[in-house]
Amino acid sequence: MSARSILSGFLGIMVGTTCLAQSVGSRSAEPQKGAARQAQTTAHVLWANRVVGVSSEKKLDSNGEQYKASQALGKPNKLPQLGESPAAWSPRGSDGSEDEWIHVGFEKPITIRQIIVGENVNPGAVVQVLVIDQKGKEHQVYKIEKSSPRQEPLLKILVADSALIADQVKVVINGSVIPGPNQIDAIGISDETKSVTAGINVSKDTPKEIVKENLGKTVNSTGQEVAPVISPDGRTLYFTRNFNKANIGSADHQDVWYSTYESGSSGNPAGWSEAVNVGPPINNGGDNAISGLSPDGRTAYLINIYRPDGGLTFGISKSTKTRQGWSQPVECKIADNYNLHEKHQLEFCVSPDGKSIILAVQRKDTQGNRDLYVAHQLPDKTWAAPVSLGPVVNTSDFESSPFLAADGRTLYFTSGGHPGYGNGDIFVTRRLDDSWTNWSEPENLGPAINTPEWDGYFTIPASGDYAYLSSRAGSMGEDDIFRLKLYPAIKPDPVAIISGQVLDSKSKKPVASEVISNLADDNKETAKVDYDPETGEYKLILPTQKVYTLKAIKDGYFPATETIDLSKDKRFRDIKRNLLMVKIEAGQKITMRDVLFEQSQFTLLPGANAELDRIVAMLTQYPEMEIMIEGHTDNQGDWEPNMKLSADRVQAVKEYLIGKGITENRIQTKAWGPSKPIASNETEDKRKLNRRVEFTILKL
Repeated sequence: MSARSILSGFLGIMVGTTCLAQSVGSRSAEPQKGAARQAQTTAHVLWANRVVGVSSEKKLDSNGEQYKASQALGKPNKLPQLGESPAAWSPRGSDGSEDEWIHVGFEKPITIRQIIVGENVNPGAVVQVLVIDQKGKEHQVYKIEKSSPRQEPLLKILVADSALIADQVKVVINGSVIPGPNQIDAIGISDETKSVTAGINVSKDTPKEIVKENLGKTVNSTGQEVAPVISPDGRTLYFTRNFNKANIGSADHQDVWYSTYESGSSGNPAGWSEAVNVGPPINNGGDNAISGLSPDGRTAYLINIYRPDGGLTFGISKSTKTRQGWSQPVECKIADNYNLHEKHQLEFCVSPDGKSIILAVQRKDTQGNRDLYVAHQLPDKTWAAPVSLGPVVNTSDFESSPFLAADGRTLYFTSGGHPGYGNGDIFVTRRLDDSWTNWSEPENLGPAINTPEWDGYFTIPASGDYAYLSSRAGSMGEDDIFRLKLYPAIKPDPVAIISGQVLDSKSKKPVASEVISNLADDNKETAKVDYDPETGEYKLILPTQKVYTLKAIKDGYFPATETIDLSKDKRFRDIKRNLLMVKIEAGQKITMRDVLFEQSQFTLLPGANAELDRIVAMLTQYPEMEIMIEGHTDNQGDWEPNMKLSADRVQAVKEYLIGKGITENRIQTKAWGPSKPIASNETEDKRKLNRRVEFTILKL
């Protein structure tokens, strides 16, 4: 199995309308694909959105919508490029025949002043166009006695009858006089006579020139380097190398290699180190590739399932990096996981939170060669059956090499079914909600990135500054790894990398624990990692412009919590934050940072419940435990009111615990007012630290 996918002019005619007596067959509407099509037009165009009837369709053995009449719906999928495409309608005959036709409908009736027919293969085969009005009457608006080849792919018919209102069009082609197949990419109508052009939906403000920098001989060779995967911190680049004698097994089997970015020192410039074969157990005698990494870079997701006998089968595995090296890959079990692709080709990526896998595979409901699907992780750590990302992303041609950016919503992928510049272009789309089926219209990354050949394997570190990709143009031999500086229109949303250690508050020694982030406003979990002191730091990736609660959990310790306020951050941030855990034992004092009150009031603020509930859980787990709750204020205002305020606040906390079933005799209280500050009261930020509630374990 390879890691790589193999992969405008104007004709205006003014005619009158005549009535034809020919009857037109009908059939039920085909599946809609209009949302996924792209074109840039100067006149407003209504593109066909349903099939009324068709003379014939090219048939394939496999499932899918390739070549069907439904592929003439919506904006062009192939144009302005010419050439055969499964994303356009093809009659059954491979070399054309007389009187093939397609009858389509539109969203609503309009006054038709122009009809547009896009022919992406052998343009010139259209011999007749009919408009069917709301009473079912046919009006001939275009007819020629003999079809002939032309250069222009768009046939644009200007309709003289300004009173013709309709929502159906029938197009007749005669391909027998033009050698080769015939295809229709799109059919549109307009109430304007202005020119229409088929274009490519290029990302906004795309620079005319983008420098693609070859990473050089430390990474690339005369062989093939493809499928780069950059670690979130941007320091380690994994890629797949083929045609290299140093590969395990044989030179024509691909292995995983890696290079690290060295910042440089006096006399040694910054750059990528000499690539190293990652070795076994990730590499063996078969074809190996890394397709994703966890935020901390210590879990690698791999193509194939590694069998005990050393063989490989279709699927996905993962390996964990320890001090001893990479672990033996274990299967990521995905329900109903199969691939009908003739080469069983698999490409995938894993979401930053590790809960979703996007796969490029061919399944029974695939539109074409391969589509993009998502599989979500279940509570038992297996994965649900893959679900299609839907027709906005997927076409009846291939979609491949997906990469989901660190923001969890910006998806880059390669497609042959959206208008582009080559055999496969890179596009970007953004997830619009939590459904994973609602995406923005894909945008082409432009001709400075996409070449006439196949381009793909876009990968971006969390900083969002550079992108890495595979390309053959300008390579040292076969495909090479390049990088380019991202421009704003195609950048993912900014994120922050939160990293650090989890430490015992007394000994300051690392504590193996689970680290979870939640949105502060609704307590929704956003990420979870396991912190292992042996491997260094925990790392989480969090989108900016939100407030999070960070929590470390370990049996025998009170959960440590920190608030991470990224609400005002609009750029990438790298934040170091150690979490101090308090061991559950007599004499320990714990500050409840999230137990907050209204200013000068003793009403608990939203968010306090979560921390108080953790105390309830601890008291429930240790039924003999007794605690002392202590309340503190800042020094603003008079002494006596502050003392009373702190007493009221600890009483509010006590009543909350009692309300949750904790007996009163297990809870003592003490109000200190402003008498025990832990910070100066010079600024509001420091005064906030003094306004706190603490509890001390008196008995365990």
